[in-house]
Amino acid sequence: MDSVPALDQKAAHLRQHLARNARLLVAYSGGVDSAFLAWTAHHVLGDQMLAVIADSASLARTHLQEALTFAREHGIQVDVVETRELENPDYSRNDAMRCFHCKDELFTVLEQYCAAHAYDAIAYGVNADDQGDFRPGQQAARQHRVLAPLLDAALGKNEIRELARQAGLQVWDKPASACLSSRIEYGRPVTAEALQAVEQGEDALRALGFRQFRVRHHGEIVRIEIAREELPHALTSDMARELAAIFKNLGFAFVTLDLEGFRSGSMNQLLKPEELRRGQDPQGRA
Repeated sequence: MDSVPALDQKAAHLRQHLARNARLLVAYSGGVDSAFLAWTAHHVLGDQMLAVIADSASLARTHLQEALTFAREHGIQVDVVETRELENPDYSRNDAMRCFHCKDELFTVLEQYCAAHAYDAIAYGVNADDQGDFRPGQQAARQHRVLAPLLDAALGKNEIRELARQAGLQVWDKPASACLSSRIEYGRPVTAEALQAVEQGEDALRALGFRQFRVRHHGEIVRIEIAREELPHALTSDMARELAAIFKNLGFAFVTLDLEGFRSGSMNQLLKPEELRRGQDPQGRA
């Protein structure tokens, strides 16, 4: 992590960047990045900013309620809009560009919201560390001219967590999480039923006391990823029986525990190089 003065300078740069906007929408999910961005924008712009969270079948109910609770506790204005990405066959077929189509839908809806409510710009919580991963949604953000204040301030994930900790925000150590659709293997259609199975499975893992995990949907097979430091709790005969019962009841024929543990974006390992390149440009340009 940078020294404290350097981190303070980045935080000041973030506030200056936000202050240049008269009326701002923040695309809000409740994760640490968007929560810190919304909190900072609220302190800089007051009632001239609004956090907007997109509700769809790919957003877990737990995450929606946590996001709304955080906003309420910190006096941040928040609104919920509906997105319909599942109705788009380009999204539901679940190829390597799924995230692009998701963000394209989100930012299209937010642009319409801006026009209807006289907001000037949209910002989202991409950070400096996100540049090293396969994230085609960033291409959609660029096409819609969405602002990236955390990225412009050169803030990485750990720095954002540290600033959130210093501010006393309870989300500072919240585990990273992506939309439920990211749990379904590429090429397998995203359906409401599959998303529900993933969500109920993750709710069950949370109830069992696990903190960092993913339920990966591979059709008849479920692959459960649990953080390595939590794996000893999972690798017992009693827990094996518990997990098998839970996930077979959700419709999976085979229940597996990934011995490599949790790692973000593990589904991307199955993508071909040409698919990864296309993720940087949906039009297929080099």
